[in-house]
Amino acid sequence: MTMTSKTIAFTLFIATTLLASCNAAANSTTKPLFPAILIFGDSTVDTGNNNYPLNTIFRATHLPYGIDLPDHKANGRFSNGKLIPDILASKYNIKQFVPPFLQPNLSDQEIVTGVCFASAGAGYDDQTSLSTQAIPVSQQPKMFKRYIARLKSIVGDKKAMEIINNALVVVSAGPNDFILNYYTIPSRRLEFARISDYQDFILKRLDNFVRELYSLGCRNIMVGGLPPMGCLPIQLTAKFRNVFRSCLEQENRDSVLYNQKLQNSD
Repeated sequence: MTMTSKTIAFTLFIATTLLASCNAAANSTTKPLFPAILIFGDSTVDTGNNNYPLNTIFRATHLPYGIDLPDHKANGRFSNGKLIPDILASKYNIKQFVPPFLQPNLSDQEIVTGVCFASAGAGYDDQTSLSTQAIPVSQQPKMFKRYIARLKSIVGDKKAMEIINNALVVVSAGPNDFILNYYTIPSRRLEFARISDYQDFILKRLDNFVRELYSLGCRNIMVGGLPPMGCLPIQLTAKFRNVFRSCLEQENRDSVLYNQKLQNSD
């Protein structure tokens, strides 16, 4: 997975370590550590793209989403407050909130400092979006190319590529692929008898995606791993026999194996 020495692999469940480093960096300087932040993936990082003309039912437009935001309103983030992209952007002194690319009337300043292309319900596997009607991760570079064109119109070709080369790029997806296509609806299990084989398929899709971002100029690419999927509320609820709401340890082991493969990929 590593494209350059700057490419970083991380897992979302060790985000506290990452944020601790952000605090140290933010305390040492008020100058942005990156000129912009660019986000790709699913609901873990979607700051509101699904609010706009999509047929998906995956929309965070009601309570309790957004209750801890300054205006206490749901704005498309699948969270009570900020998402990881917003926290990173704030800690790195880029901006306080990362707007969704599909938001109408984005200002030039928002474009220059970065946007989000993620879509809740998306996955690396295009089949995932057939059921969620989200924007597949593989299709998000199309929006990125439109973003690049507008950025060039604002700051010029040379400056635009300088911003993209030095931007912090965050990629976070994967849980929807396994939950929807393997654990809940076993459509991919018919094709991939072993979970490890499907993991390899997903990692190959991720590898191709990162290579495409690299070809478009991205250099500082942070890739999120899987959370403990067996502890996700949706999985606990789906297993009706799990009356004590205990985590599904096999699915957690699957997450660990995937993350190990991600960290060891090159």
